Amino acid sequence: MNAFEETNYYFRKAARIMDVGTPIETLLATPLREVKVQVSIEMDSGEIRTFPGYRIQHDNSRGPMKGGLRFHPRLDQAECVSLASLMTWKTAVANLPYGGAKGGITCDPSQLSLKELERLTRKYVDQVQDVIGPTRDIPAPDVNTNPQVMAWIMDQYSRFHGHSPAVVTGKPLELYGSKGREAATGRGLLYICREILRDVHLPMKGARFAIQGFGNVGSHVARLLWEDGATVVAVADVLGGVKNPQGLDIPSLFEHVQRTGTVTGYSSGQPCSNEEVLATDCEVLIPAALGHVLTRENANAVRARLIIEGANGPTTPEADDLLEKRGILVVPDILASIGGVTVSYFEWVQNLQHMAWEEERVNAELERTIKEAYERVAQIARSRKVPLRTAAFILAIGRVGKATVMRGI
Repeated sequence: MNAFEETNYYFRKAARIMDVGTPIETLLATPLREVKVQVSIEMDSGEIRTFPGYRIQHDNSRGPMKGGLRFHPRLDQAECVSLASLMTWKTAVANLPYGGAKGGITCDPSQLSLKELERLTRKYVDQVQDVIGPTRDIPAPDVNTNPQVMAWIMDQYSRFHGHSPAVVTGKPLELYGSKGREAATGRGLLYICREILRDVHLPMKGARFAIQGFGNVGSHVARLLWEDGATVVAVADVLGGVKNPQGLDIPSLFEHVQRTGTVTGYSSGQPCSNEEVLATDCEVLIPAALGHVLTRENANAVRARLIIEGANGPTTPEADDLLEKRGILVVPDILASIGGVTVSYFEWVQNLQHMAWEEERVNAELERTIKEAYERVAQIARSRKVPLRTAAFILAIGRVGKATVMRGI
């Protein structure tokens, strides 16, 4: 299966339990618009290079579309379609007035200078500025994009449409970003961890966590869990990992990462691979990097009691089935990782109202949203006797389907 087929597998599994019928199932699964552009720029060397770019807009029945923008050498259209679909269901689970979108550029940012990256971003905006906007489609940071990239997007879009801070979220605070946005996905994972651990009668204090991925999401959730009394026993980034069965000192690890740019080489732990992190003996495994890391080949090696998905699509359908048979509880991405899009929504609201919230309000509203979403999904899972992933899709499909029908087909 490609990425979109995997997402549709989960979607159709829930849709058939709901008996929505093939016509509505097809309607809800099919993207509204798929845009592919060729982004050509002059490199610092004077060479002209062309990069494929995408913006997939999946659904707008519940509001303007929302979704990240990633720069990655393996990005393709199928992955963007899958991620746009996931955003539709994710925003519906969180009950945000959005539909799903996703996009990006197939490139390797590590091989681009800052000026090349800026030219690439601005040229991409030139190509898609007529299909995005504060009431149409609002991009946000994703893999290999950050507040600086969002600032370039806002500025370039504003050259066409006038001052428009609400066109994009995840911006720097100096350019109308929201307090709490940078740590939002990780903080949302913390709130989900608290809810699920309470339900399975595990105390946070001393619970062992392994985190695969130490970028924006993984690093923030590691810090927040450590501050909450949890024991982080293994972490990994793209270059490798480090483990300590007695627990890693996360503040010390942060200092090491700031000096070296990687968790590898940290002296207070043993080196390990990404695969070893996924197979760590622990209570909770958090895959927080790229998708498709839990597969049929490695699912039986997982020794965690719970998996909380911090990345988009980290578990393939084959792995999901194996984990379910083994009794390992999986909290799906469309529930577990809603923190980022939720605080992006708060940023959008602040931009539209020309005001700024304090971080305490942002975090309190985020916690309320997470708790409400989790409680609703857990209730459906119990009443229908289905896994949390299927329950989350049932909730999302119900909300999107009702909006679609009420608006008129």
